[in-house]
Amino acid sequence: MSVRLKRIIYTAVGIALFTVLTLCLQVPVFQNYYLCLGYIAMAVYCYSVGTVSGMAVGCFGVVLYCLLTNGLRGMPGWALGNLAIGAGMGLISKWIKRIDRKAVRFWLWTFVAALSTAAGILVIKSLVDSIIRSQPFIARVAMNIYAFVADLVVLVISFPVCEKLDELISKKL
Repeated sequence: MSVRLKRIIYTAVGIALFTVLTLCLQVPVFQNYYLCLGYIAMAVYCYSVGTVSGMAVGCFGVVLYCLLTNGLRGMPGWALGNLAIGAGMGLISKWIKRIDRKAVRFWLWTFVAALSTAAGILVIKSLVDSIIRSQPFIARVAMNIYAFVADLVVLVISFPVCEKLDELISKKL
């Protein structure tokens, strides 16, 4: 089996994993929001398989989740936002692996996760939502702060998982 076909299969599994984690493991943290544990799958794919695969897992995972739960309501903003988050996390992962000190890797991951999540949720998702719902951009930003915090927490706590699973996944590719 070719490396390209393996990556496609792994990515399809990641999309399904993102969807299942988001559907089945909902941890409420705010009034109308929960930790989206699907971001663990997206982070692992960004870190271990590659940027494009991680972006696909985040984007298509949320599309599949939305189709299974509430139709397309909210999906365009989440999908585009996840592309930005996946791009940031995937691109930095290549360099993080080269750093010897574990604490430096963790803080760099956290910093890029915060920037990527801010771009994806507070900017892109808020902008798309404000256009679709004809609401002021700043109002959508305020509504998405909960999502920003919750998604950032999941991405940060996923770093040790990424490092452990990277060894297993990279051996299979």
